[in-house]
Amino acid sequence: MDQPRPSSGPWRLRRGVFGRLAWLLAPALLIGLSPLGLTLDAPTGALRGGVKVRFKGVAKTDASGVVLYLVGFQEGPPATTPELVQSQRAFFPAVLPITAGQSVAFPNRDNLFHNVFSPSPLRPFDLGQYKPGESKTKQFPTPGVVDVYCNIHPQMAATVLVLPNRRWAISNKAGAFEMDGVPPGTWTLFAYSRFADKPLRQSVTIAAGQTLELDLAIDELRADVPHLNKYGQPYRGEGYK
Repeated sequence: MDQPRPSSGPWRLRRGVFGRLAWLLAPALLIGLSPLGLTLDAPTGALRGGVKVRFKGVAKTDASGVVLYLVGFQEGPPATTPELVQSQRAFFPAVLPITAGQSVAFPNRDNLFHNVFSPSPLRPFDLGQYKPGESKTKQFPTPGVVDVYCNIHPQMAATVLVLPNRRWAISNKAGAFEMDGVPPGTWTLFAYSRFADKPLRQSVTIAAGQTLELDLAIDELRADVPHLNKYGQPYRGEGYK
């Protein structure tokens, strides 16, 4: 599945002048500056439009929850800690987009125990079993896709989408989305659903002071995400007591 992937370093250096120039420009990219030294306060553009969601070829009346994000530039994480809430034996939201470097809180707002874990190679973790009212936190330093489950309740599944910048949007029920503050340039736009085989991918060119409008469509092929427990074994019945 297409997903944001970190490079092995800020720049792949070549010999000679280009290599020395790359070293000079790389720190600017990592702290949110353009290669020319312009801050992200420079004029930006916007992206808006709609996404239609089809389930096995049939249009869905609820197109909410599709995450649209851009790849091709970096921004530092905001000083916030988003939450992936456990409630009613489910995770809310089902897909949580964040910026690489952010931490996520996993509060248990249910009336029973949960055990949040991830087998994803990018960021495997196990928060252990904890009771109602408690919360645990995990940092996500690397862009990519991290699937999250509960070891007690097999129906609980979510995704932390760790992105290289802050330019993302989530579609509403009508499929509408809007993304502001996009730096000018040609970037790759992804539309991500947990129930599609892969994200929709499209090149977009953003101009300063202008809004690019798009109409997209994504096909979902499944209604759930089968998985094993944290020991790599099938769940027993509907979960543990």
